[in-house]
Amino acid sequence: MDLVRPLGLAHIRCVVAARPGAPPRYSRFTDGRLDWTDPWRHPDVLAGTLIAFGAAQAESPVLFYEEDGDLLFISRWRAALARAFRFVVPDATLVEDLVDKERFQQLAARANLPVPQARRVDPVAERPGELGLRFPLVLKPLTRRPASWDPVAGGAKALRVDTPPDLAALWPRLAAAGLPLLAQELVAGSERRIESYHAYVRPGGEVVGEFTGRKIRTWPLERGESTALELTDAPDVAALGRDVLARLQFAGVAKLDFKRDLAGRLWLLEINPRFTLWHHLGAVAGVNLPALVYADLTGSGADGARHTPTRARPGAHWCRPWVDWRAARATGLPLWRWAPWALACDAKSVVAWDDPLPLLGATVWRQLRSAARASAASHS
Repeated sequence: MDLVRPLGLAHIRCVVAARPGAPPRYSRFTDGRLDWTDPWRHPDVLAGTLIAFGAAQAESPVLFYEEDGDLLFISRWRAALARAFRFVVPDATLVEDLVDKERFQQLAARANLPVPQARRVDPVAERPGELGLRFPLVLKPLTRRPASWDPVAGGAKALRVDTPPDLAALWPRLAAAGLPLLAQELVAGSERRIESYHAYVRPGGEVVGEFTGRKIRTWPLERGESTALELTDAPDVAALGRDVLARLQFAGVAKLDFKRDLAGRLWLLEINPRFTLWHHLGAVAGVNLPALVYADLTGSGADGARHTPTRARPGAHWCRPWVDWRAARATGLPLWRWAPWALACDAKSVVAWDDPLPLLGATVWRQLRSAARASAASHS
């Protein structure tokens, strides 16, 4: 919904390929629904579904994507998909370099990007000896987060390790998970020190639209998924973001995550070359990056795209209410203070008074699925 809604706000109608019960399937901005197949497991099936749909349209539709799996699928199938769709996606090698954390470290070294020191570790084949890194460390999977990672990290995207003895004690669990990992030196400070730069860049380096933001809360509280966000006006973040993208000769849509250390220096943590949930907040604050992409690809001048201001409104907020209340409570923020703040947020994931069916439809679908599973279990 954080991609469908900014498109809808620019009067761009959507057909979605989403999991059964996913909120976008019920949105008033959605005109059609396609069968969804996991792009990690069956990319050929998903490609067939999409190409058949695109080829049947009078004009080639614009293809948008949000998750890493979708990004890699479109990049790797770009030649076939380009026969039926219009889309923006960075250079194929650059996509692979940015998504794989080990390859990203190598790219950062070549381009002299300001990243923390890191190295690949394989708990199955290695022992927790000298890594050549300063503790504390952050451990994270090299690519997408597989199911075997969650029991180790408790739902967090990454795991903090403070000392060598802590790493040695954790090593058997890491080896049992069977995952090669990236070990990276921790940049001190809370998740609130993570700031981001968001941009759409045309081939040749022209920045069409941009904004900056920072995290307010995540769940879990450390290295978790974003639950509350705020737009900022941070000239140093924007300047460094532009510089990084220029060094990489980047063209497309990108989110660059930085962390500001206690001395104020910005460290680059990752680059996501795809559409993200941030684009919902950017759109309601005045910079609608998905609409800008649509206008470029179609030449249609989508409503609000051609006259988008170059600066988004700082102080605009986004939240994922059903998770953020847990994060707020864990930080000591009482419900009576959190609730008015959440209601006043400029953008809320899935929740919208003018588009209530995504929340209602997804909720009913989950309840029906749970009831069906319970019935099947009782009869087994």
